[in-house]
Amino acid sequence: MSRIPQPDPELTHRLTRRGMLGVAAGTAAAALLGAATGPAAAATGTPPATGTAAGRGRPVLPPGRLGIQLYSLRDKVSTLGFAPVFAELEKYGYDEVEFAGYTQGSAGPITLAQLRRLARDHGLKPIGSHVGYYSSDPNAYTFAQNLTKVLDDAEALGLKHIGTAAGPFRYGSTVDAWKRAAEDFNAYGAAAKARGIKFYQHNHSEEFSFAADDPKVRLYDVLLAETDPDLVYLEMDIYWAYVAQFRFSKRPDGTPAPFEPLDYVLGQPHRYPLFHVKDGESDPSNPYGYRMVDVGDGDIDYQRFISAVTRLRGERTAHHWQAEHDNPADSLAFARRSSAHLHSLREKC
Repeated sequence: MSRIPQPDPELTHRLTRRGMLGVAAGTAAAALLGAATGPAAAATGTPPATGTAAGRGRPVLPPGRLGIQLYSLRDKVSTLGFAPVFAELEKYGYDEVEFAGYTQGSAGPITLAQLRRLARDHGLKPIGSHVGYYSSDPNAYTFAQNLTKVLDDAEALGLKHIGTAAGPFRYGSTVDAWKRAAEDFNAYGAAAKARGIKFYQHNHSEEFSFAADDPKVRLYDVLLAETDPDLVYLEMDIYWAYVAQFRFSKRPDGTPAPFEPLDYVLGQPHRYPLFHVKDGESDPSNPYGYRMVDVGDGDIDYQRFISAVTRLRGERTAHHWQAEHDNPADSLAFARRSSAHLHSLREKC
């Protein structure tokens, strides 16, 4: 398999996801499922746990806490609609879904109340959604331009979390620029909290880079320090955090600046209610250090990572684990295999 990276996959991911944000949603005929999805759609339930991790100790994954970021399934939602996709996720043993917009290209009208009910009918709890941070368009569906509408829709879906996958680069890459962005996030968090919702930010790798005006300062540390922990939460994309470890363990002058993504979580576990679980195969020849693969096919140790978080006192069921792959070869097969792998993981005795 080729290890040649696609041009700037991180930027491509952010731009593509941004283009999918919307408010309406749609469904298509479930009869299309068999013809369109192939063998993965024929699964009748979560595949049995396999591999050496199965059958030993308590399951690493807490009950009721496995979700999936629907961005990974955008191709199937756009051709089949939400109903047949949700039916497959129910078979695969998923408990929750996280939205990346409420259309994902699906044809046909559906209200947010109908979308919420559709998820519930398939045993899926809408847990969060990604919305844009800001735009030059005053009518854009973003936190900066239409905060009230964004929160209204989150309430209509029954979401407990609403966030953005945009980095805090609105004002630049200096320390003061990130302090200004933190002020924005605190304001969004306060408005969300007033409605019983948690505002969160999802990272890519650039958040762990260094301030343009002070290369001794990691920008992610500014975000943590300047946002109110009672108002602003984080969704760690674990894959991108390990990409950042590869990219930014040295300062621009070459001096070492190592960090461990898991340590951020263990230091402030209450700030990380959500995680993106995506996997990568180590590839030092790739400028990102990893090549994205299906969960379970890569080198990120999820037995270690999830166990370390869920074994903290009072934290076992405090977090939500969302499987994701930006561009899976077969999105339903990815969803099925990811669930099977994560359910198979057991704590070490």
